[in-house]
Amino acid sequence: MAAPLRALRIVRVLFKHRLDALLEGTPFAKLRWVLRPLGRGTSETPRGERLRAALEELGPIFVKFGQILSTRRDLLPPDVADALALLRDRVQPFDGAEARRIIEAQLGQPIDVLYAEFDETPLASASIAQVHAARLRNADGSAGRAVVVKVVRPGIDAQIDADLSLLKALAEVAAKTHPRADKIRPHEVVAEIETTLRGELDLQREGANASVLRRFWIDSDDLYVPEVFWTHSHERVLTLERVTGIPSDDIAALEAAGISRAKLAAKGVRVFYTQVFRDNFFHADAHAGNIWVDDDPARRDNPRFIALDFGIMGQLSANDQYYLAENFMAIFQRDYRRIAELHVEAGWMPAHLRLDDLEAATRAVCEPYFTRPLAEISLGEVLVKLFKTAQQYELTLQPQLILLQKTLLNIEGVARHLDPKLDIWAVAQPVLTEILKKRYSAAWLAEEFKKRLPEIITRAPEFPRLIHGFLSQQVEGRHRIRIDSTDIAELARISAINQRAAVYAILGAGLMITAAVLFGFDAGGPAWGGVRAATWIAGAGALACFVAAWPRRR
Repeated sequence: MAAPLRALRIVRVLFKHRLDALLEGTPFAKLRWVLRPLGRGTSETPRGERLRAALEELGPIFVKFGQILSTRRDLLPPDVADALALLRDRVQPFDGAEARRIIEAQLGQPIDVLYAEFDETPLASASIAQVHAARLRNADGSAGRAVVVKVVRPGIDAQIDADLSLLKALAEVAAKTHPRADKIRPHEVVAEIETTLRGELDLQREGANASVLRRFWIDSDDLYVPEVFWTHSHERVLTLERVTGIPSDDIAALEAAGISRAKLAAKGVRVFYTQVFRDNFFHADAHAGNIWVDDDPARRDNPRFIALDFGIMGQLSANDQYYLAENFMAIFQRDYRRIAELHVEAGWMPAHLRLDDLEAATRAVCEPYFTRPLAEISLGEVLVKLFKTAQQYELTLQPQLILLQKTLLNIEGVARHLDPKLDIWAVAQPVLTEILKKRYSAAWLAEEFKKRLPEIITRAPEFPRLIHGFLSQQVEGRHRIRIDSTDIAELARISAINQRAAVYAILGAGLMITAAVLFGFDAGGPAWGGVRAATWIAGAGALACFVAAWPRRR
């Protein structure tokens, strides 16, 4: 009964705060006359304040939704965006004495032993946790470094369980009744939301996220990540270095500090694409409350961001990362055929679709954007519309990409707010091009091979048997697949290419191992540059096989 009761409470809260006013100007405006008698609040309170109060009362999932909306000032009326911005760090706090009890229970020592100073009045309070100012205690008992202590709200688990129960019930209904349930995958989407929320409740996990992100950007002039103090952290308590800065949406403060907003906006876009495609580890809750700007006067001409709140971080599989990067490059180059091919190759869309039709649909979505100045085009908006159009062509929803889309929209929202004239395409393309050049270079390939060399050597004795078995299957035709398709000729061509590539790759690996063994045992024969000829021949043969096996774009 938890889900039905939660649904009734949601309806009651919406009526209570008279959110019927938000229907004005929509196709559902006539419903206001039905809902108005049920409301108990006053419509004199500004609509943005009523929406914010309702989301705050409904709990973490709804607060998170409001935070996401607040970053898109280009999509919301100013009064609503201003009100929702308060959800970032001004949610009703819980008692500071309760925070003290939680900290002592988690860390197993009195507050006075753990910290030289601890302020029970929170600095900020959000949907999942609140933050208190403190100072560490040095070994000699004196006050040490300034820190912030993050504490998870008491009782938050039950509230999240109730919301997730409702979402799971709705997902079950959608799975049984929606005609395209196998494509929208409601259970997987809810599972992705649940994983995100559970991760936010575990501050040990958040601390690990912060530590990894700090390691990636430790020497950077673009992004600063606070230090984690593990001796003062646990599952429900996290102690971080205290930093100061200006919220990235505080235009007046940035102007007063003499910080170049144009440089800052471009840097924000570069940092995001670097996190996604270089590190494969990106901050996925990038609203202005979590993204500050360093207020150090020495950094006016080279401003840097400060990241906060690491509860939601994103990662992609190697496959999704590759195809997403290729999609971006195809969009940059207006190669609609390539976009269509990539969606099928990635497995996001079924292989039986006609690429000509998909290419035409892609062109219809993208081409209108390119008639506008590039500074007015949103990459996030283009990507979202592409996915929406692809759903008409049996797109299988990819829950792991939802977080990335949301983050991309957030980042672009922050960047546009800082510099409305920012040409996001001009900033993003060279960053992505350079990253991909390094990612798939010969040096990268050599490094990856070096990592896997012990595994290859360990399995080397199996290679002759595997090669013999593979070639036997090809000769006997046991790998042939019967396909009834109008594209059988194209599929056969691709299959033949892949089979040849596999043979070359296997032979290349065998020759590489042979070269390594010959080099290690210093086999006899003529030597060139101190290395025996047989080793050179085996190595050259391996390189030739790898080149022959390397995939080529059409």
